[in-house]
Amino acid sequence: MNRIINPKDNRVVMFAIDHPYFQGPTTGLRNMSKTIKTLLPYCDCVMTTRGAVRSNIALEDVGLKPVMLRATGGNSVLNEDLSDEKLTVTIKEAIRMDAAGIAISVFIGSANQQQTIMNLTEMINQAEEYGIPVLAVTAVGKKMARDLRYLALASRICQDAGARIIKTYYCEEFSRLVDAVSPTAVVVAGGKHTSAPDSLQMVYNSIQAGAVGVDFGRNIFQDDNPIGMIKAIRSIVHENHTVKEALDIYNACLPNASKLD
Repeated sequence: MNRIINPKDNRVVMFAIDHPYFQGPTTGLRNMSKTIKTLLPYCDCVMTTRGAVRSNIALEDVGLKPVMLRATGGNSVLNEDLSDEKLTVTIKEAIRMDAAGIAISVFIGSANQQQTIMNLTEMINQAEEYGIPVLAVTAVGKKMARDLRYLALASRICQDAGARIIKTYYCEEFSRLVDAVSPTAVVVAGGKHTSAPDSLQMVYNSIQAGAVGVDFGRNIFQDDNPIGMIKAIRSIVHENHTVKEALDIYNACLPNASKLD
């Protein structure tokens, strides 16, 4: 856990770049090697797939940052229901790749709810034997409301299954969700790309409500100013900056900003 969450301040900036496992070459990740090389220095942990580790992380960067290894899949955006997932990586493979943690999606309320919960519990049963923490991603289907009632339900189910970290979405009264799964660590998902002020406000609100950090992807690599964005996020998570102070950091990077692809 100390490889993932900084033990000095109990905070983490996780960088999510696992999207191609179901989205393909999405904007910002068409050139994975460039994205990783550009932004890896500013995160604490990178959430990605084994293919990305093998193909897109340069040898000199191996071991530079801990990897949260995506271990579920089996579907794509071409299917209306993304919840039909299975385990795609074995525990031996995760150990071989020196994964700091393993990420499993759980679709509470979906047609494949039971299967995804069993994916989580099966991996936890294996990973605990080797001291590897499992992060549960409370994936939200198209028909699910991202409100406190649903997200707290999904998060608590993941905690009771044995997840060491829970990734979920921000919602109103988020502190109540954090309390509902305390002391299990909670990181907040970024979701679809939005404006820099809105993204940074969500980061600030999440930290104030008790989250240990964020696991952002599209709101970083799809931003017009990706380096400025991840630096601004770090300033809130690790330095307790205000949104205004973070925006100053973001804007200071704008003159040299360039989109990733």
